[in-house]
Amino acid sequence: MDIVSFIPIIILFILFFLRIPVAYSLLIATVVYFIFINNTMPVQFTIQSVVSSQESFTYLAIPFFACAGVIFNYAGITEKLLRLADMLLGHVKGGMGQVNVLLSAMMGGLSGSANADTAMTAKTVIPEMTKLGYDKGFSTAVTAASAVITPIIPPGIILILYAIVANVSIADMFFAGYLPGLLIAVVLLITVSIISRKRGYVPSRDSRASLKEIFVQIIESIWALFLPLGILMGLRLGWFTPTEAGAMCVLYAALIGFFVYRQLKLKDIPVIIFESAIATAGIMFIIGAANAFGDYLTWERIPVLLTDFLTNSISNPYVLLIVITVLLLLIGCFFEGGAAMILLAPLLVPVVDAMGIDLVFFGILMSINLTIAGITPPFGTMMFVATSITGVKIEDYTRNVLPFVGVLLLLLFVLIFIPDFVMFIPNLLSS
Repeated sequence: MDIVSFIPIIILFILFFLRIPVAYSLLIATVVYFIFINNTMPVQFTIQSVVSSQESFTYLAIPFFACAGVIFNYAGITEKLLRLADMLLGHVKGGMGQVNVLLSAMMGGLSGSANADTAMTAKTVIPEMTKLGYDKGFSTAVTAASAVITPIIPPGIILILYAIVANVSIADMFFAGYLPGLLIAVVLLITVSIISRKRGYVPSRDSRASLKEIFVQIIESIWALFLPLGILMGLRLGWFTPTEAGAMCVLYAALIGFFVYRQLKLKDIPVIIFESAIATAGIMFIIGAANAFGDYLTWERIPVLLTDFLTNSISNPYVLLIVITVLLLLIGCFFEGGAAMILLAPLLVPVVDAMGIDLVFFGILMSINLTIAGITPPFGTMMFVATSITGVKIEDYTRNVLPFVGVLLLLLFVLIFIPDFVMFIPNLLSS
């Protein structure tokens, strides 16, 4: 294989650095290959690849969960969870910062999208933090960092993408995401508490909520809290597939919004459909473009060559995971986590599979890895979402987010060495 075979990859990264959208970058690199480098296949082959990749029943889970996440905001579910989080943690120092984290943990079982969670929290929680005297750079950093939790606690869209690409069970990916997602929340809560005490951030509540107040708020929020458990039980008992779970989420959220909380109105439906379509179209366009680019990779046998190189160079699976982790962090800083997952998972899955590493375990590590990269300067997507809403300068954001990036990376490297923790729930349910 000569340097010409790698020209599409070189073009791809040049386009990334020029900030060309990921899907267009993938398509341009692919078309260049099939027109100028390997013209044995007609250019229509690329178009067919883009279209045919969408024809999968499993991919229906993406628009369903995306739509459910949008409905939650209009249905008043997000507001109920915010009140509950404030009841539980608002009385401690830095309470609103911890409410920010806890809300993301609660939303993890609902929205499934780190970028959506970042935008939602930035609009709802940061104004309250600003009123209480929090530095806006800190508030923005906490918002982006806490969004790392959201796609890891099911039904994260990035988990669905990995499961499809790696050909593993979506249900297993969901089950494996719970404990790491909760652990991330605990680590972030501790970090926020330490920083808040040093800076003297005041609580959002004058006193601890009474048990009665908490109980009343739990009752009001129970419909939202029940949903993640319903997904878990439904998948475990075989009531529905992961794709059907997405459809059930949409139906459930709509019924709760219309008939329980009564905040969802008929006039909201066109807006919900529009926002869901925009979110889904972006993801599916990237999937189609990545599938076409995957044809080039397969034609040039690049996944096979990469597998042979890494397995021959590295014999220890832990060393391999550390090397891959560092590479993913570097690459993941430059484009969105879902796009990175679609592009990189086909390359890396054969490598880790050949080394005997559990693919579900690796999928969780990869999902956490790429989501952390999304809050990391200079090009993290969640960083851009949060700072664009709050108007915080990148320098201020960077200074405040570094402690969170540090503890999250430390946790990620710890998880590499304790696969039994990540796989505890899937192994328990399969026994």
